[in-house]
Amino acid sequence: MTIDSLGTPFAGGGLSATLRDMAKLGQAILNNGKVNNVQAIPQQAIDSIRQGGNPEVFAKADYTTLPKGSYKSMWWILHNKHHAFAARGVHGQTMYIDPTAQMVIVRFASHPIAANGVNDPTSLPAYQALAEYLLQQKNF
Repeated sequence: MTIDSLGTPFAGGGLSATLRDMAKLGQAILNNGKVNNVQAIPQQAIDSIRQGGNPEVFAKADYTTLPKGSYKSMWWILHNKHHAFAARGVHGQTMYIDPTAQMVIVRFASHPIAANGVNDPTSLPAYQALAEYLLQQKNF
């Protein structure tokens, strides 16, 4: 919850966390909700996020930068070959999780245009390329 300069409360944005906090949360989600072998986030919640929504229904929203995507429980699911998914803010903030590459990327941003579609053409391929690079390094 945040409060504007007039003292009006607002809920729906304004999460205060450090980059490290967000990376730890992303790592916990990547680890199926476990932190130090303790199930901190219920497995059922993680499974629900990873399943995502219905891509056919999502396609009707015409998010051209996420052609196979879906949205569920405040998570964007890419339904790509790595089963990647992300929590995203409208100014480019991202927690991108790639289970196949065992990778978490956290990005803080303040893009002047409040639309993920503006960042997607550069950020999503960059995240995928990094995942592919990491997987290649594991094969050596």
